[in-house]
Amino acid sequence: MDEGWLIYQQNPSRPELVLPEGAVDAHCHVFGPEATFPYAPERKYTPADAPKERLWALRDHLGFARNVLVQASCHGSDNRALVNALRDAAGLARGIAVVTPDVTDAELADLDTAGVRGVRFNFVRRLADPPPPQSLLPLIDRVRGLGWHIVLYFEASDLPGLYDFIAGLHTIAVIDHMGRPDVTLDPDGAAFGLLLRLLTEHDHVWCKVSCPERLSVAGPPDYRDVIPFAARVVAAVPNRVLWGTDWPHPNMKSHMPDDGKLVDFIPKIAPTDELRRALLVDNPHRLYWPEETARAEPVRREET
Repeated sequence: MDEGWLIYQQNPSRPELVLPEGAVDAHCHVFGPEATFPYAPERKYTPADAPKERLWALRDHLGFARNVLVQASCHGSDNRALVNALRDAAGLARGIAVVTPDVTDAELADLDTAGVRGVRFNFVRRLADPPPPQSLLPLIDRVRGLGWHIVLYFEASDLPGLYDFIAGLHTIAVIDHMGRPDVTLDPDGAAFGLLLRLLTEHDHVWCKVSCPERLSVAGPPDYRDVIPFAARVVAAVPNRVLWGTDWPHPNMKSHMPDDGKLVDFIPKIAPTDELRRALLVDNPHRLYWPEETARAEPVRREET
């Protein structure tokens, strides 16, 4: 592990919030173990090992029912650790992979069988070497044919240059961590207003209201400066928001969050039972387990 990075808390608190039945942690990771699943040679950081067994234990401890595992840049496009965890989860997890444009159809089919439902593109320069957005369109078209969506990770300062690209996509695009807004600015200002405009004017764009620990200047325990930003997103598009722990919180240097306290952040941004159910159950199930959602809907007979 790189010197200076903190390791995830070994004994997180149990949250006060009782999660709704079927709640999904829609953004988390598995790392390594390195001896079995080596990190990518081109990585820009080396995390502590965070194997699937620790994630499943955290899931149960916090009260979640399912997970969405996101491939992080430290593993590059080697999705073996992700796939191993998905297979072990026996349907209780879905995955977001990282693939290169030369990925074969057979490789994509294998990922789909394992439970992958999307691909992630990282535009954060300190973590990856971002590709030109337009160069991604052929790959996006291919994964759209599988019924997958895409996940986009970028800084707020990059959104003006990415806005037209995202707005013009013909598949669901999920924005990680609200596009990393500068929470020292006015949540009603122009910078964050651009994200809200993208969300409210384009129905294919979703957003994760996650990672207050990464965005906050005020810091723990309540991350109060992030609340007005996340609450605005939840209020604006309640049916297109997701939430996740971001466990095991790679690259954290200032502090390591308590995952139980992160769960207790949720009512501050989704203050009603209805909003929390949409955020934690209905939205992630619709996106990642649509076959179950379809089975749960009543069959309506046509009028004669």
